[in-house]
Amino acid sequence: MPKIAVPTEPPRERAFLVGVGIDGAPSLLTPEDSLSELGRLAETAGLKVVGRRATRVRRPNPKTLLSSGKVTETRDLAEDALADVVIFDDELSPRHQRELEKALGEDLRVLDRTALILDIFAQHAQTREGSLQVELAQYEYRLPRLTRAWTHLARQAGGGGGRAGSVGGVGLRGPGETQLEVDRREIGRRIAHLRKELEGVRAHRSRYRNRRKSAAVPTVALVGYTNAGKSTLLNRLAAAEALTADQLFATLDPMTRRLRLPDGRQALLTDTVGFIQKLPTTLIAAFRATLEEISEAELLVHVVDLSHPAAEAQAAAVMATLEAIGAGSLPIITALNKIDLIAQDDLVAESVDLYDRAIPVSGLTGEGIPALLRAIADELDRSLVDVDARLGYELGGLVARAYQAGVVESVDHDGRAIHLRARLPRELAAEIRKAARPSRRARSAPASSPGNDPGG
Repeated sequence: MPKIAVPTEPPRERAFLVGVGIDGAPSLLTPEDSLSELGRLAETAGLKVVGRRATRVRRPNPKTLLSSGKVTETRDLAEDALADVVIFDDELSPRHQRELEKALGEDLRVLDRTALILDIFAQHAQTREGSLQVELAQYEYRLPRLTRAWTHLARQAGGGGGRAGSVGGVGLRGPGETQLEVDRREIGRRIAHLRKELEGVRAHRSRYRNRRKSAAVPTVALVGYTNAGKSTLLNRLAAAEALTADQLFATLDPMTRRLRLPDGRQALLTDTVGFIQKLPTTLIAAFRATLEEISEAELLVHVVDLSHPAAEAQAAAVMATLEAIGAGSLPIITALNKIDLIAQDDLVAESVDLYDRAIPVSGLTGEGIPALLRAIADELDRSLVDVDARLGYELGGLVARAYQAGVVESVDHDGRAIHLRARLPRELAAEIRKAARPSRRARSAPASSPGNDPGG
């Protein structure tokens, strides 16, 4: 009986990794840790890592980044490992990439960390918004790297037998125009279109945030290094069903769920895209609409993977990114996550002192979650303001919102109005004060005559 052929997975491309340390250049992770992270990125992108090397240079070679001797060594090591692609652990300048491609030969493609992250984002983007943001970042990365050998990103339309420069020719090149110039112009048009689309996304998100603010429900944003366990924590805190996976950038699109606090109040909990050291500037710019969800939150919960050997460096990378997007001054609670993976209790105790308002938790087992919820409630309380107001009975909806968004201390009924004493978010407090009736004392006080006006 003939054997039935079993379909197999296509062979994965083989990647050789190169880490380049430049003397005097600041770095959050050690070269070895950074190269290991690059390996995880490569695996996430579907590549098979077959070799790696870390090297240092006093100053970058203006042409090839590395000296000619080190370029030759890299080529030989990559060829011995039967690699298809060489990936550098930093963003290469367009010139460095072109010259390295020439020096390493036709059989080895050259990528950098930014291209790798963009490829992962393209694979994991699920929503239209995420796809638009990734596509914009990809085009902005590619535009300065176009060469005459670039695969055309868009074929010219039409033809119809018209001659270049003729009035009837549609989509034809002008005299002397190269395909490279056509590609650049086509990408420029696409970038302009994507930016316009994303401005619409920003406007929609802004309107949605304004509605949330009018409802006076505070927003708490989960931030952290990629794979720190933010989605697992979201599922634990808010009974969400976010995708969780032990890989980098498993989820890109923000997810918001209602969070019930210990005193019965509600907040909105948003999970956002994970950060990483050397986060490409093109991604930060393209994901501006999404990252604004962080800067507009009332409170950040910084999720740190305490089990990771480079936890402190990862936390520093997150804080640097928060500063870059204008969210560095927001109140922060630190959730020291994955304590279920740490055997030494003293290590957890020592770590609490290293971070701002730190709470040890496990999003997987639920340990420490009640303490984290109390810390969130206490921190949100700090932003509440006192309100003492009399409201007409027709404004009972405002009282209901006060119960939902703040701390109601007392509600009295005098037959004519509702007397509310509460501590509320500023937006709701301002709305209630504007709608409030004057107090009885204010109504009964005689009006001041012009001659007795204290301001006269």
